[in-house]
Amino acid sequence: MHMHTAAVRDSLPDIIRKEVLYLAQAVNVNFRMDADLKKSMEQACSELGMSMTTAFTIFSKKVSREKRIPFEVSVDPFYSEGNMRYLEKIAHDVAQGQAHFAEHELLETDD
Repeated sequence: MHMHTAAVRDSLPDIIRKEVLYLAQAVNVNFRMDADLKKSMEQACSELGMSMTTAFTIFSKKVSREKRIPFEVSVDPFYSEGNMRYLEKIAHDVAQGQAHFAEHELLETDD
């Protein structure tokens, strides 16, 4: 004898019922990502014991709850307006034969 679907659902513990409801309402989200970045993300998620879907779901829930990106987002200073002007001036000087090159020690960063 088969139980009606609603009766089966109602007999499940609350936590499982919520997960079944969540999966029933799930949608696919597609976006493009660099292949190496995807591979690196999959590896990191695997080491954390989760899938990329779980990681993005956690991120999405946190953004929805807090109404903000849950970490600092900043621009690489290399691409700042001031640095780009500096690099364009150097490129201009090189093109005009006015550049002066000198050896220097390698610069280290904390990154």
